[in-house]
Amino acid sequence: MRVAVGSDHRGFDAKQLIKAIVSQMGHECIDVGTDNATPVDYPDLAYVAAKTVSDGAADRAILICATGLGMSIAANKVRGIRAALCHDELSARISRDHNDTNVLCLSGDQIGEVLLRKIVEAWMATEFSGGRHQRRVNKITAIEEGRDPRQITNG
Repeated sequence: MRVAVGSDHRGFDAKQLIKAIVSQMGHECIDVGTDNATPVDYPDLAYVAAKTVSDGAADRAILICATGLGMSIAANKVRGIRAALCHDELSARISRDHNDTNVLCLSGDQIGEVLLRKIVEAWMATEFSGGRHQRRVNKITAIEEGRDPRQITNG
């Protein structure tokens, strides 16, 4: 799997750790920046990583800023992106299993290295279960396309 990894300056240290985790799991990392702790604007990095996924150059992306909130908001503006801010293993697993998320957003300030590893490993290892959840993902796509999700009745 190809995984784009991006951060702003507040998430830079966590990004370095995440790149190592993803590589250790046997996946290819695409580092979309930033390259150091010099202040940058998180929407710029969120856009690059999300576009990398939406354009098919990466299968998934992981984004890190101080809280993960800004990255999540910005990434979700890109068509085809389902980004989730996760603070624990359970939310990471469910975001993949139920929501087929393709972007994981994390806090660089609020999560320690051990938990960070567990969240990334859980998210990377979990597949989308489909079934009844596919209909709900289809409804999310309908909203993105400006359609009424209530018109979708099957998977």
